[in-house]
Formats: sequence, C-alpha cells, structure tokens
Amino acid sequence: MRLGGRLAGAIEVLGDIEARRRPVADALKDWGLSHRFAGSGDRAAIGNIVYDALRMKLSHAWLMDDDSPLALGYAVLIRQWGYSYDTLAAALDGDNYAPAMPLALTGGAFFQRTLGEAAPHIQADIPEWLLPSFQAEFGSDWLSEAQALATRPTLDLRVNTLKAGRDKVLKALHDTGAQPAPIARFGMRIPAGEGPSRLPNVTAELSFQKGWFEVQDEGSQIVADLTCVTPGEKVLDFCAGGGGKTLAMAAAMENKGQVHAFDADSKRLAPIIERLKRAGTHNVQVHDKAKALAPLEGRLDKVLVDAPCTGTGTWRRRPDTKWRLTARNLQERTGQQAEALAEASRYVRPGGDLIYVTCSVLPEENGQQVREFCTRNSDFEIVSAEESWGKLFGPNARQPYSSKDGCLTLTPARTGTDGFFFCRMRRRA
Repeated sequence: MRLGGRLAGAIEVLGDIEARRRPVADALKDWGLSHRFAGSGDRAAIGNIVYDALRMKLSHAWLMDDDSPLALGYAVLIRQWGYSYDTLAAALDGDNYAPAMPLALTGGAFFQRTLGEAAPHIQADIPEWLLPSFQAEFGSDWLSEAQALATRPTLDLRVNTLKAGRDKVLKALHDTGAQPAPIARFGMRIPAGEGPSRLPNVTAELSFQKGWFEVQDEGSQIVADLTCVTPGEKVLDFCAGGGGKTLAMAAAMENKGQVHAFDADSKRLAPIIERLKRAGTHNVQVHDKAKALAPLEGRLDKVLVDAPCTGTGTWRRRPDTKWRLTARNLQERTGQQAEALAEASRYVRPGGDLIYVTCSVLPEENGQQVREFCTRNSDFEIVSAEESWGKLFGPNARQPYSSKDGCLTLTPARTGTDGFFFCRMRRRA
C-alpha cells in the first residue's frame, strides 16, 4: 500500500472508533481481519497514524478547525510525521486511494493558526475537566508534562536475572536496536521510532521464549525495584494482575522467600501462570480467592498495592482511554483504591511496609489517597523513598518528582517512563 491507502485505512479506523466508542486495539484488529491484503508494514503504519491522531486529538482538531477523522489523519502527517504541504502533495500525487485533502490545508487555515492561541487544555491535549488536577500536581510544569503524555512511547524490556544477565540479553537482541535503559538496573529500551516505522516483535525472539526477558515499561520496573524486597522475605502483591511486578520482585529475591500474588479478578491474573513458568520462578504462590490470604494477616514483610486507577500515566500507550475518562470514573477508582489499601493493610506485620503504586499522575489517586489512608490508620506512616532511589539508581539518574514526605512521581517528561506514583508506608512496631 502507498501512503494514500494507508491514510485512508487509518481514517476508516478512526471513524469506527468514534462511531462505535470502542477501544483502538479492537478497531485495528477488525480492520486488519477485513483487509487481509494489507501487509504487516501497512498495518503498522495505519496503527501509527491512528495512535498518533488520538494522542494529539484536541490540538490537531483545533489547528485544522475540524475534528473529523479526515482532518486528524492529515494533521498527523503534517505535524508528527514531518511532511510539508508540498512534500505531502507530492507523495499523494497519482494515488487513487488517497482521500481528498481537507479544506484547512488547501485553503491555508491550518498554516495561519498558532497553537499558543488555543485554550490551555487544547495545547495540552487533555480533557478540560482534568486541567485543575494537572496544575495542582505539576505546578508550572503542568503543560510540558501533559504534552509529554501525548508522545510515542518506547518499547521497554526487563532482563530476568534468574536466567540471564543484561549483556547476554542485549547481545541476543542486537538486531532489534535494544540498548540499556536509562534508569532501571535491568532494563533495556528500543526507541519508539518515527512515522510508519514498526517496533520489532520481541516476543517472537528465542531469548524471550527461553525466559530471558519480559516486556515491561521502565517505570513499572523502577517501582518494583523501589519495593526493596530482599531474598527470604514474605511479600504480597495484592493487585497482581498479569504479574509484571510479581515477576520482577521474585527475581530480585533470587527465588528465595515467598511472593504471594493475588488479584480479585481471576481473568486478569490468568496470564501469570505461563509467565512464571517461562521465567523459571519458584517462589510465587498465586491466589484468586481472598480467603486463601487469611493465614497471612499481620505476618508479611511487604505488601504491594498496585491499585486500580485511571491509567493517566499510560496515555502514551492507550491514548483512546484519555478521551473516555470521566469524573465518575475517577470517583469510582478512588473508592476502589481506598478499599484496596484498607484490605491489604491487614497483612502487613508490625515494622513492615505497605507500598502503594498507581500508573496515574492525578493527585486525587496518589498523594491525597495515601495521606487520607494514614489519617484514618494512625499505625501507618509515610516513609520517604528518596534514599532508596539514590541507592538503587545512583546520583546521576534522572530524578522523579518528590513530595515533602518523599512520595515519588515518575513521568514521561521527568524520567522518560510511563507515569507512576510510588509511596512507602510503614506499620509502626
């Protein structure tokens, strides 16, 4: 397929997402199934246009004075893929599948507008109702932080130290362009790429099948490292999901001690079984029933609550969720987080740690949540994580945001990762 056909396909997918209010991944999958003639490179390029359009949906629409899929698709090529009007016109010349250029380009309106004249939330490409939250969390940095959440993400991997060292895995992945991650001690990173370029299918690599590495955002690796688990400890991953942080902690514990992986949603937990086998992990027990945890009450050294959240920190990877998020969703999530903290705290021994993590950058889910928990539960107090950051990653590593009490916030702009919040709370002995 030429550029025009790829653009037409992306516009079709964007229209499907808008009309049926469905996840972008589902819309792209269905398009591919109904257009089997499209090669893998074509599907990757179409997906890139769709994801890029959704990441910067508001600013694209404002500059084009048009929020149609046609306008968004063309805006991606001009604003994000490096085409000028002339080079784009030349690339599409004679392409019978190319959609007609929108009026904003042919009439010049697009080139007469300056984004700095748009409303703040449009410049930031975030829902307007979230503007106060971003300003409260990031102060004068809020705009650059929001805009960084509209960029393409890298592909991050974590070395499974139970089976291999980083140098060995990097050698095996040489052809993928993988390099050591900037911060995470066992992380590797493949650049995001530009335009139609596609990321390598690393899960097809023999080294992945052997269990040498896992796909995991560097931010997720970092917060798992910040738990500071040690061999021999008893640990609970209370909202384990697919098990990414469970696997990371089990490896850090060198298969010694015990990690209990629990999630109330057994469907989310299901992938962990195969992942544990591939990783060669032997110190993990998986639970999908809360009653199985009863013998652990008051006995565990560390309890991780990777809480259900709005996922605002993952907008680079899931930009469609940005536009579906509502104030009601946020309220529901904060309620679930409070419940999860209350339940999980029962398993922490005196002197042990309750660790709270989200992949959100909103203060309502992060700092406010843990401080309200400590107010309700006076036997817990926040312990600064700043010293752990320095010991783990060194003085030259990029620094996260740190609150007065030492809670940490990672962001694409600040640490080059997805957005994550980390807080350690210790139960008084």
